[in-house]
Amino acid sequence: MKQIALDIGLAAGPTLSSFFAGSNEAALRHLQLWAGSPTRSPVPTYLWGASGSGKTHLLKAVESSLREQGATAGWLDASVLEPPAFNESWAVVLLDDVHLYTAVQQHAAFNWFVNAQTHQRGVLAAGGLPPSHLKLREDLRTRLGWGHVFALQVLSEPERRAVLRQQADARGVFLGDEVMDFMLTRFSRDLGSLVALLDQLDGYALQTKRAITIPLIKSMLESE
Repeated sequence: MKQIALDIGLAAGPTLSSFFAGSNEAALRHLQLWAGSPTRSPVPTYLWGASGSGKTHLLKAVESSLREQGATAGWLDASVLEPPAFNESWAVVLLDDVHLYTAVQQHAAFNWFVNAQTHQRGVLAAGGLPPSHLKLREDLRTRLGWGHVFALQVLSEPERRAVLRQQADARGVFLGDEVMDFMLTRFSRDLGSLVALLDQLDGYALQTKRAITIPLIKSMLESE
């Protein structure tokens, strides 16, 4: 059965408190302490794992946490084709999807990394592979791997079901087993997307004064 990937995000944006850790509790706790500390350690942190394990969520959540503290961060991912120069006002450097970096992006990431270390700024990076498997220039690859490294695990289906049930209960919404099965087989299994879908369904159900059922989901998709 073909899955439908929805390009929808959490309305409030990713936060550390909205990250459903599962077996990734150690990584979450580390970032909570690191992002919340006024004397942030300059030792780099690298997160790696499969798509849907929450890497981008955590990087964006750290960026959001810093913004709330009045700090700014340098952000580089594979979509930034012309990376800016390092800015000394940045509190940290955030490097996402490093395994996809072009030669130009690798050059910028290395420059940012060196400057961040020089100015005692933090570096948080993420990729789809462990550091030793990254096909990047050697000086960047080794720097990504010399600090804290966490392997993130995708939540199991029972964990995703439990989180969805918890989120539905918090909204006063009933999700039948058949609706849960439909959501988990027909849509992106990334938990952030599933919770965002639940938000969308909750709003549509209130608007149409109907319970959340499979026909309601299909009706919502047809109305978009």
